Amino acid sequence: MKPGLHRLSVLIVDDNSHMISIVRTMLLGFGITKTWESRDAAEALEIVRHEPVDIVITDYQMPLLDGLEFTRLVRTGDDIANPFIPIILLTAHTERSRVIAARDAGVTEVCAKPINAKEIWTKIAAVVNQPRPFIRARQYSGPDRRRRTEPYKGEDRRAPAGASAPDEAQE
Repeated sequence: MKPGLHRLSVLIVDDNSHMISIVRTMLLGFGITKTWESRDAAEALEIVRHEPVDIVITDYQMPLLDGLEFTRLVRTGDDIANPFIPIILLTAHTERSRVIAARDAGVTEVCAKPINAKEIWTKIAAVVNQPRPFIRARQYSGPDRRRRTEPYKGEDRRAPAGASAPDEAQE
């Protein structure tokens, strides 16, 4: 058992009960014993509203409300106890456009299916050990989308405004 993980409470949201069982078994292997389970996002919203959940692990594709709609409601709902809660999205659809859509919805981490214990552990460790600052703006509410902690140190990618491009001949 990893130190301190027994104190975490995790909500698993998936319309597939077999997947809930797989994730719960992995969490138990990490020492996480407090879990909430929901087979739909509407019920999961009620749990997030009323229970002290530390992390949400949700499926992307579900009927009625999908994982992204659920995330947006958690991030922007006035009645959500903790809109900053880390949300890990499980998905078989890892195309760049879908990952960007998940990021823009406020998902903290994306975990590709088929899932394995190492990948879930990596995502949980990331949200626990390196939490990103939370951003609230008109167009976005969620973890800071920038992951780099060090400033860019390479050559400038673009010339400053008003300057000529480096490959233009000077006459």
